[in-house]
Amino acid sequence: MTWSIVARDPDTGHLGIAVASRFFAVGAVVPFIRGGIGAIATQAFVSPLYGSDGLALLADGHAPDAVVEFLTARDNGSQQRQLHLIDATGRNAAFTGEKCIEWAGHLIDENVSVAGNMLAGPAVIAETLRVYKANSGTPLAERLLAAMDAGEAAGGDKRGRQSATLKVFRDQDYPWLDIRADDHPNPLSELRRLYAVAQERFLHVAETMPTRANPHGLTDRRLIDEKIAALEAARIAEGRPSPSFATPLKPA
Repeated sequence: MTWSIVARDPDTGHLGIAVASRFFAVGAVVPFIRGGIGAIATQAFVSPLYGSDGLALLADGHAPDAVVEFLTARDNGSQQRQLHLIDATGRNAAFTGEKCIEWAGHLIDENVSVAGNMLAGPAVIAETLRVYKANSGTPLAERLLAAMDAGEAAGGDKRGRQSATLKVFRDQDYPWLDIRADDHPNPLSELRRLYAVAQERFLHVAETMPTRANPHGLTDRRLIDEKIAALEAARIAEGRPSPSFATPLKPA
């Protein structure tokens, strides 16, 4: 019902997952990430335990291959399931059960894997991986979006389109970016719109949030307010419309 890409940026250690499906709210059940630990996509006949328990196993130091072996061995339904994962060091693993609905399969490469089922064909994951690798050097979120667009252009989910999500974690337990299109005729395009909206304010605010290394974060909000105001003024001066659907800002 789904295809997804799980990746680690080797330059930053950031972890990301992008996923799309002809299924409602795919972002609620497929992607699981913990900053500094790993990222897991559990799909096909989904078992959320593959995500939650898999991250716990990674946190305890188990290798991705061992995590896959443990999760599938204890599960009588594993042959209907699919998962792929990566740890904080870049080690990855994947599993596609033999009873997953065709076309189904996965590809693993350095710091990235792609997997899918109920797809138009193997070109979906091949193109997703190819374009991800071709966009080396661009921000992780943008690489993931470009890769998913390529998979959609290659046929995507053979049943059609409904939902998509993009998650990026840095080194914290909370996401740096977490956007979802739960029920949309063109969910990947909607993710791009949401990513553009996030760049207007949200991602700048995200840079100020407390972290384990700096539990105070940025305490002078004037600095970020001034930066956002300057960006907004530049957008207006250039005549670029905002991608946001928000109502006009009212005075506080």
